[in-house]
Formats: sequence, structure tokens, C-alpha cells
Amino acid sequence: MGDHLERGQHAVLNEGDENEMEIFGYRTQGCRKALCLVGSIFSFGLLPLVFYWKPAWHVWANCVPCSLQEADVVLLRTTDEFQIYSWKKVMWISLSALSSTFGLTPDHPLVIDEEYIINRAIRKPDLKVRYIKVQKIRYVWNNFEEQFQKIGSLEDWLSSTKIHVKFGSGLTTEEQEIRRLICGPNAIDVEITPIWKLLVKEVLNPFYIFQLFSVCLWFSEDYKEYAFAIILMSVISIALTVYDLRQQSVKVHHLVESHNSITVSVCERKAGVQELESHFLVPGDLLILTGSRVQMPCDAILIDGSCVVDEGMLTGESIPVTKTPLSPMDSSAPWKMQCEADPRQHVLFCGTEVIQAKATSSGAVRAVVLQTGFNTAKGDLVRSILYPKPMNFKLYRDAIRFLLCFVGTATIGMIYSLCVYVLSGEPLEEVVRKALDVITIAVPPALPAALTTGIIYAQRRLKKRGIFCISPQRINVCGQLNLVCFDKTGTLTKGGLDLWGVVPCTRNGFQTIHSFASGKALPQGPLCAAMASCHSLILLDGTIQGDPLDLKMFEATKWEMTISGEDFHIEGVPAHTMVVKPRDTIGQTSVEGLAVLHQFPFSSALQRMTVIVQERGGDRLAFMKGSPEGVASFCQPDTVPTSFISELQIYTTQGFRVIALAYKKLETDCPATAMLREKVESDLIFLGLLILENRLKEETKPVLEELIAARIRTVMITGDNLQTAITVARKSGMVSEGQKVILVEANEATGSSSASLSWKLVEEKKHVPYGHQDNYINIREETSDNGKEGGYHFALSGKSFHVISQHFNSLLPKILINGTIFARMSPGQKSSLVEEFQKLDYFVGMCGDGANDCGALKMAHVGISLSEQEASVASPFTSKTPNIECVPHLIKEGRAALVTSFCMFKYMALYSMIQRQTAFQITSSYSRIWPSQLLLV
Repeated sequence: MGDHLERGQHAVLNEGDENEMEIFGYRTQGCRKALCLVGSIFSFGLLPLVFYWKPAWHVWANCVPCSLQEADVVLLRTTDEFQIYSWKKVMWISLSALSSTFGLTPDHPLVIDEEYIINRAIRKPDLKVRYIKVQKIRYVWNNFEEQFQKIGSLEDWLSSTKIHVKFGSGLTTEEQEIRRLICGPNAIDVEITPIWKLLVKEVLNPFYIFQLFSVCLWFSEDYKEYAFAIILMSVISIALTVYDLRQQSVKVHHLVESHNSITVSVCERKAGVQELESHFLVPGDLLILTGSRVQMPCDAILIDGSCVVDEGMLTGESIPVTKTPLSPMDSSAPWKMQCEADPRQHVLFCGTEVIQAKATSSGAVRAVVLQTGFNTAKGDLVRSILYPKPMNFKLYRDAIRFLLCFVGTATIGMIYSLCVYVLSGEPLEEVVRKALDVITIAVPPALPAALTTGIIYAQRRLKKRGIFCISPQRINVCGQLNLVCFDKTGTLTKGGLDLWGVVPCTRNGFQTIHSFASGKALPQGPLCAAMASCHSLILLDGTIQGDPLDLKMFEATKWEMTISGEDFHIEGVPAHTMVVKPRDTIGQTSVEGLAVLHQFPFSSALQRMTVIVQERGGDRLAFMKGSPEGVASFCQPDTVPTSFISELQIYTTQGFRVIALAYKKLETDCPATAMLREKVESDLIFLGLLILENRLKEETKPVLEELIAARIRTVMITGDNLQTAITVARKSGMVSEGQKVILVEANEATGSSSASLSWKLVEEKKHVPYGHQDNYINIREETSDNGKEGGYHFALSGKSFHVISQHFNSLLPKILINGTIFARMSPGQKSSLVEEFQKLDYFVGMCGDGANDCGALKMAHVGISLSEQEASVASPFTSKTPNIECVPHLIKEGRAALVTSFCMFKYMALYSMIQRQTAFQITSSYSRIWPSQLLLV
């Protein structure tokens, strides 16, 4: 098999991606095809059935290896441990139809320009494009690089300036037509699979084919009772499976159908703005966004204006997110590399809803189409549902091996029976029937239906508890879970945060805490102004909407939000700009109002956000809000109190969430939108700390205690502060009394010094001086009083996890064995951590509320979403009850289903062995007892 593959040209699709595949070129040969046709006829359809089960055999039998350039068929093989084969026909797109429309010739400027993949795919002079379609994605043949490349998105190498220059005025009609033909329609089209197709696919399963063979044999032997019983069981099993698959197909279809028929405004380079059906969009089109409540039909880069978007479909939280335009920069680097923060802040994703589009002085909100169809963020989500990652479950692997042993034994028995009956002079028809009977006895035909019994009942019981499953086979895996990862905010703790107090800061140090429970108004000043303006809240239909944390912070200031206009206007500020101002009830204030000119939105990677505001009749200011450590690093050192670390530890060790605030005055000679983030976020003045309380959910502690008692490891993965996470772990029982927490700190290489790793014992009662690190900790000595193994837990941040993964990879497994608390973790790091646990042979469950957890939920063996948003479709399990009580229920039902599967397997195997032994005894005695009489024996 390997030699056969090596003779054909070999390449890789989606290199470096999780969907990476090897691709081999083949050319169909007429004589081979004819021989396969003859074989299909003489085998009575058995050969095509084998080719259906083994796609690679179909290609090897019908085709000969060749280069990818000459191939009319390609064989694909996944690069993961499963190495699954599939094959696709190479198809052609002809651009000749465009010749009569606008005179497209091989010398046309649009064809000669070979800067883009689309142009390099056009073969000259016949103007044709070769392509294959794999898992809904189209790949075209690049004639220059001689490989298949993904089409349907803008090239990654494009710089921000190139995007503005090339696509800022829109595409011409000719460019649009060429791209439509080559890229295909902009549609996430998921048809509801017809019942007959689902039925045929299920019936062609090897087990059911074997059952059909067995039943036919039994009927020929007048063994009707058992045959009818097997038919009934199989029909019920097939009906239930087809029903589940049909329901899932309908659900996915309804998930995407609303985004395939949207009317959008597109700017063409010569024709101007036109209304267009969304399925005609192509990468590079210029969208004009107007009004509010607009569904995005594609992924698009915002190049002018700003938008407020509801990304609940992607994140699981319906919290408005502000998107800022991608500014042109003097660099040839790819636009994603030029972004100062997360490049996602410039992208409007397919399936999300634009709540508000705010134009700048140029007069329109413009966005360039980045990706279409299944290439989009929503398309990727749907593809992960349509083509899930295969499940490498030990039960199923062992079941196949066990059945192969049965088949081997049956083959020996069949040969023995043939010899005995032939020597005894039995008729040929009788000999064949008796020999085949041994095969049907050895391999239990009722096994598939029996194995699904436990799963079906477990799924029904889970549904009654409000736990829904889109992948029933995963229920058995739940019974194997021995490690469960939890998100913190919204999962272990309550989603909402209560504002507890604020600690103002002056050059003399921290002042007395201002408690909001006292009911006293916060004194007016820069700190109050920062709380009132540094957020992502919006005013929609007279209601303030946004992140609950931002909302609590704004309400505590007693200010109000409005839109600049005739009633309230600040000189030099555009109309419809958001303005915050003190209420009249506050009394005399030094600030009449602040207009928010520009936002650098919050980024989980940067852990901060910044706004530029204009005082009415006053200065231009910048306010920053973010993680205390991050904000302090951008401030003038003399403005940060010397007691900063100790003050921070006082609140984080009590489980509070702490946010720092800072500000500075800005020059007014430069437009706010043109100011660089690095310039704005420098030499700030530290203002103080905002203290928020995040209480544990009532169900958290009992559930974690139940899991720990069952020897199931519990791990916390959060984006919050490390010290806060440690405290929550102690309060929840994840780290029990008497157990120690060891902080693992890793630092990147700087200059001449190499990357370093240090350990620090976290003590709740005494504060460790900042900068002090113990390079050696005697674990036996520190945990000797605990009296049990594993009396210590490692805690580390996302930054340390990244450094350890890069520079101390050999130590990572040892740290993960006792790693319990992982804080300041980005969404990508959460997924990586789950994968690392899986490499240590853990069966990993992940429970999250959907926010930033989608990747980890998909990566885990069992993903449990506590969100009912569309993002939960990517998770195998969704709980309607938004707490972690569902986790033990799921594990219990998984174990029940697993035990049932084991018992059914043992019963069916034992039943088969008894029948086989009886058959051998009958054969040995040359008895003529019919199989229908075996039941009595």
C-alpha cells in the first residue's frame, strides 16, 4: 500500500491546520475500470460494497498513480492517528462564458495579473480552472506553485495598505464575475439529508450487511423465530439512528439558512453602490453597512467607521463588542501582523449581528469581504459539526479486535466443518450451508443493536435532566472521564459581578477604600471620569447595553449617557458621538461632559482597553482599564504606589476581582482616530483599583467535592487574575485545606539571559515580598503534614504556560500531573492545555459557559456547554441548567451506558461461544440436527 502511494505525486492540503491531509494524484485507466465493472457483476455487487467501505481500494483498482497536474482523481489521507482515506474527482471551471459577456481573453489585464491565487489558477489559453471540493471547501490548482490551494478568502500576505488601495473602492463587474465563477457562491448551504440517503448509508454498514446475510441463511434453514427477532431489533436500531441523524440535519440546516438570503449594499468601482443578494458576494467586495440589526453574511474587514456587534453565535455571550477600522500602515507585513492587538477586533464575522454602525467624517461604514461560504468563522463551526473529529475510544477498538478473533475462530471452525461434512459424504448444498452457519454463529449479528441499547436509554434520561446531546456515541466516553476542566467566571462563580468598592490613589499612595454599599456618591475627578467613559457600552433605543461589568461600573458613577447633537454639543466632535456626563442631581462638577472620540477595544490577549475622550471646553484625555499588573506597567513609576503588590494581594487573596485604572492628557493637534496605540498607552498616571466581588455558585462546592471523592481530577482554566483563581480554588474545595499551592513562574529570554523557571510557595497568611523567589522547594517537607499523596498543586499563568511549552517542554508533563490552576489563559491556550492533558492519557472533560471556551469544548473528549447560544452546537453536550451539577449526572449516565455496553458485549460473546461449542459437538458426532433445534440443545 505504501509503495503504491509513493509512486504518485504527494502533497499536503491545509498544512499546519488541524484538518491537514495528504493528497495523492491518480489517473483513471479504461482497462482497469472495465475489469472492476466485470468484477462487480460477477460478485453480485459485493465488490462495489467493498470499495464503498474502503475508498482507497476503489482508487487503486480503477486508477494508476500520476502527478497531481495530470490527475483526474485525487486520494486524500488524514495526517492524524486515524489516517482516514477518501477520494475526490478533479473538476473544471470554464471561463469561456465570460468571453462573450465582456471579451475575456488570455491577454486580458485581469488574466495577466498573476499576483493573486485566482489569477494563477486560470490555465491559458483555454481559460479553464482545475479544482477539487473537500469537506465543503474549494481548492484550485495553482499553475505556478503546482499545488492545490484553498480559495474563497483574501490572501494572508496582503498588507493593510494593499487592502485599502486594491479593495477600498470596490471591485469592477468583470473582477466580480471571475471571482464568482472560481470561488463559488457565498452560502453555507446545508441541505436536510433525505431519509432515504440516511437509510441507505446506515444499512450499508458492514454489520447490517452481515446481518442480512445471516438472516437469509437462517430463513433457508427454516430458522425463522430468531431471524425475525434479529430483523425487528435491527429495524428499531436503524430507525432510531436515522431519526437522530435527521433531527441533527434539520437543526444544522435551520442554524444556517437565515444567513444565506440577505440583501446587502455593495460598492462597485464603476457602477457605485448597488443592492445585491448575499450569495453573490466574493472576497474583495466592498460592503456598505447602514442602519442597525444587520446580519453579517460573510467575514469582512472593517476599513472605515466603527461597529458594535453581537458575537453571541461565536462566544456564547450576547454582549456587544466594538469593532474598529483597520488603518493603512507604512509596512509591507501581512495585515494580521500589523495589528497592535488582536486582529479579530477589525473583523466582522459571519453569523454575528451588527447592532450599530457608526460612520466617520467620510460618511459611510465600509468593510472588505474577507472570507465567504464555508471559509468563514460560521462556516468553520458548521463544518466541525458536519465532519467531527473521529473518536478514538478504547471500547470500540477492543470490540473490533475481539470480533476479529471471533472471525479467525469461525474460519477455523468452517474449515473443520467442511472437512468433516465432505468426508461424511454430505450433499454439497448441505456442506456449504453448514459451513456458513458456523460463521453466523461465531459473530453475533445482534451485537450492534445490543451495544446501542445503553446509549439510547442514557440519552433519554439526560434529556429529562435538561442535558442535550448531539453526539450520542460520546455518552460512553463520559464514563471514562478522569479529569474535568472548568472555566471560572460564569461556570464555577456567578456570571454577574457586584461592585464592592474602589481604592483611589494619589502620589502619597493608596487612600481609604470607597465602599459603594455605603450609598455615598463617588467624588468627581479623573477616577470617576475613567469609570464613566472607559467601557464598551452603547446606547440602543434609549437603553444602555453592554458587558455587565462595564454596566455596573458606569451605574456606580451616577452619570448618564447620551448622543451628541442639538441638545448637547462639543465643539470639534462629530454628531452622533457617544457622550457621558454627570447628572444634574450630582451638583456642581468640574466636568460638564466627555465625548468618546475613539476606542481601543478590550482584548483578552492584551488584557486592557483604552479610550480617547474630549472634555467639553477642556482637555483631551486617555483612560485605560485592565489587569492591575498590565496597567501598572504602562504608568509612570512614581505614580504607582510602592505598596501596589501588597495592596493587590489583600483583595485577590479574598477572591475579589481587581481592575486598575489610569489616565493621561493628550495633545489636540492630531485626530483621535489617527493616534497610535503605543503613543496613547504610555506615561500614564495611575488612578486606583476597582474591586469587584464574584461569588461562587451554590452548586459548585458540593459538585467538586463529589468529583474529588470519586477520584476525578478537577482543574480550573480561567482568563482571570492568578491570585483570584487560587482563592476561588480554595473556597470551592478544588484545593482542600492543608494542601499547598506552588506558583510556577516562567520568564522569556531577554538579551543575554536565557528563559528561566522559578517556584514560589503561595502562603495565604503571610505576603511574599515582590520579586522574592525560592528556586528550590522541598515538596516532601512542605506536604508531610498533609498525610496523603498529591498534597500540593501547581498554579501558573498563561504567559508561564507559553514559556514552559516553548523552552521547558520536557518539564510540562510533570507540571501538568499536579497542575490545578491555570489563570490568564487565552482561548488558544485553553485548547492547547486540553490537548496536552490528552497526551498524558487523560480522558478530558471541559465545562464552560461558551465565552472564549469554544475551542477547548471542541478539543476535549467531552465538551459541556452551559450556554444555550448557537456556540453550544459545537459542543457535544449542552445543559439548560447553567451550573456544573450536570457534570456528575453526565459521568454517572456515561458509566451506566458503558457498563451496559460491556455487559451486552460479554453476553453476546458468551452466547456466540456456547452456540459455537454446540455446533462443533454436533459436527463431530456427524449429527443431522437442524440449527432451529440448537435452541433446544
